[in-house]
Amino acid sequence: MKNGRKEQSSTIPEYENAIEIRGLCKRYDGFSLRDVDLVVPRGSIMGFVGQNGAGKTTTIQAVLNLIRKEEGSIRVLGLDHAEQENVIKERVAAVFDEIPFHDMLTPRQLSLVLEGIYARWQPQVFQEYLDRFGLPQKKKIGQLSKGMKMKLQIAAALSRQAELLIMDEATAGLDPVVRGEMLRVFLEYMQDENHSILMSSHITSDLEKIADSVTYIHQGRILLSGDKEDILSRHGLLRCRKVDLEQVEPRDCISTHRTEYGADVLVADRELCRRKYPRILLEAATLDEILLYYVRAGEHEGGRREWTL
Repeated sequence: MKNGRKEQSSTIPEYENAIEIRGLCKRYDGFSLRDVDLVVPRGSIMGFVGQNGAGKTTTIQAVLNLIRKEEGSIRVLGLDHAEQENVIKERVAAVFDEIPFHDMLTPRQLSLVLEGIYARWQPQVFQEYLDRFGLPQKKKIGQLSKGMKMKLQIAAALSRQAELLIMDEATAGLDPVVRGEMLRVFLEYMQDENHSILMSSHITSDLEKIADSVTYIHQGRILLSGDKEDILSRHGLLRCRKVDLEQVEPRDCISTHRTEYGADVLVADRELCRRKYPRILLEAATLDEILLYYVRAGEHEGGRREWTL
């Protein structure tokens, strides 16, 4: 089981990956997506991580065909994202950091609107989520707080019988208690083995709790992608004194943070380094730390991969 969820059944699915991006390129003045590869296996949660402006939203917009890619291929639920866009959008729900619903509508009116748009809209499920999230039915959306608006978006997305949920910083405006509630809702959604989630977020602690895999993007390039537990188990931090640092081979280092008394070194093969450097303290690294060190390495590509605060 993954995160307490059921594994996929042995039945051969009609598609293997909920999202499959190969060689995606999109150029703007001052920013480009460059050869982005990203795969979200069916029945899993992918955490999509990066700083503001790293390319997360641009990638998501390309997946939804809201912007036109220049190179590469994108398949969603086994279908070409552009040629079969209408079919895909009936089966995919997206949640953005800004609510797309008209301010003058009430949640009750919104349900009637969405029922006329989506063939698989479930008004009773939507009502249950309104009650669960404590959302008023007759209050205009424009009068709701940012957190309530986000919960309304999530309620609408989960009431469409969508196979794929795409979220762009969907939990960023929520306090920790409400974020925890939303994470439980997402895990309930994943009880159906055919459901998948792509979750863009800069809150790595949330992703550590629920994601099966993680992709790091920085300045339009993928720095790291893979199974979350594998990434966490492979990487480690060598806590070096100045004299220790001289022993560490550069090929073992992702990047090095120098301090007044020594350095912390991120390594990609923790067990190898445990054997090679038995006298140097070696600790596990968090997703946040791994992201930071890979970002620093990316900034110094082809040169020194050392940094200080």
